[in-house]
Amino acid sequence: MTATLILGLLALLGVPLFVVIAIGALWGYHQSGIDLQAIAIEIFGVAEMPILAAIPLFTFAGYLISEGGAPARLVRVSQVLLGWLPGGLAVISLAACAVFTAFTGASGVTIIALGALLYPALRQAGYPENFNLGLVTTSGSLGLLFAPSLPLILYGVVAKVSIDDLFVAGILPGTLMLVLLALWSFWVNRGSRQPRGHFSWSEARSALWASRWEIPLPIVVLGGIYSGYFAVSEAAAVTALYVLVVEMLVLREIRWRRLPAVMRESMVLVGGILLILGVSLASTNYMIDAGVPQLLFATVSELVSGPTTFLWLLLAFLLVLGAILDIFSAIVLVVPLLLPVAAQYGIDPVHLGIVFLAAMQLGYLTPPVGLNLFIASYRFDKSITQIYMATMPFLLILLAAVVVITFWPGLSLALLG
Repeated sequence: MTATLILGLLALLGVPLFVVIAIGALWGYHQSGIDLQAIAIEIFGVAEMPILAAIPLFTFAGYLISEGGAPARLVRVSQVLLGWLPGGLAVISLAACAVFTAFTGASGVTIIALGALLYPALRQAGYPENFNLGLVTTSGSLGLLFAPSLPLILYGVVAKVSIDDLFVAGILPGTLMLVLLALWSFWVNRGSRQPRGHFSWSEARSALWASRWEIPLPIVVLGGIYSGYFAVSEAAAVTALYVLVVEMLVLREIRWRRLPAVMRESMVLVGGILLILGVSLASTNYMIDAGVPQLLFATVSELVSGPTTFLWLLLAFLLVLGAILDIFSAIVLVVPLLLPVAAQYGIDPVHLGIVFLAAMQLGYLTPPVGLNLFIASYRFDKSITQIYMATMPFLLILLAAVVVITFWPGLSLALLG
């Protein structure tokens, strides 16, 4: 108990998370009489994972995409194809942010990168102010269920689940979220008189031609993964090389002197993830040896009578967790404990992964401390209270979607046969 209090105090004082986890693992191993070299072996084991190469490569590609002109071209293509619909610009924002987040893996980056384009465009088109704030803030967390999302890959590594299966399983749940928010956008703006664009073949050809280098990327990468032609790590290498060549040599939108800074920024994120992953695996193995999952299951079974009650309890827990802990830390800390408990209730690990990520995605928007709420407040210079109110309708819609995803396993598993 004393050790737990000390670790909690260190976390509250701002000590890096990997340090707190490492101290906990060291203390546990020491108390159990296990050689402390076991932690170094666990960290070395992380380096030997073949799939691990996908994490830095996809992250680097995502940062390169955000640095160039791809976000603006993506919005332009969406505007041409969907701008003639009532509420079309809102749907454009949803689609563009989902695609962007899928490749960057970070919702805050989406709000910062695309917010500068979408928020002024929505205001200029006459959409209500609170609707604009809520839409852009919410859209920043969409896309985490779509390949090649970094949280999907990390969950697969930690849970030892096929990442290809996770990529496929996320398609229908992610699409459900997008469709529900698109329908809400149509409904809210059904009687408005925003100026709509008229579809133009010449403008469509021009926009598609301008985006000719970005459009093939998801088709080639995801098509290669789903067809079995690429492994995930190979697809990551192809993505990184393709984006590097296009941005640096073909379009020349990023200066060569800027490249080291982009590499540094992306690898700082990757380094943090890998450090947390390494020490968390050591900590997890200690907890397994100490029988923590069995103890957790015994405690939960006293409160839970079946899988339905467990899933309700899990949802409530994940919503709170998502509001106070970033998704990468939550995956490596919580998933190893949840997996054996969920298995006792017959919950498929792939379905559990989609539920986990969908609920954590919602945690970014959960008051009072959802990360995206503060990023949007800072980015658009609005009070946090206004952001709370603006995102509430979107939060409730996504909550309904997460409930459907949780209690309808077929939505996640249907495409897996």
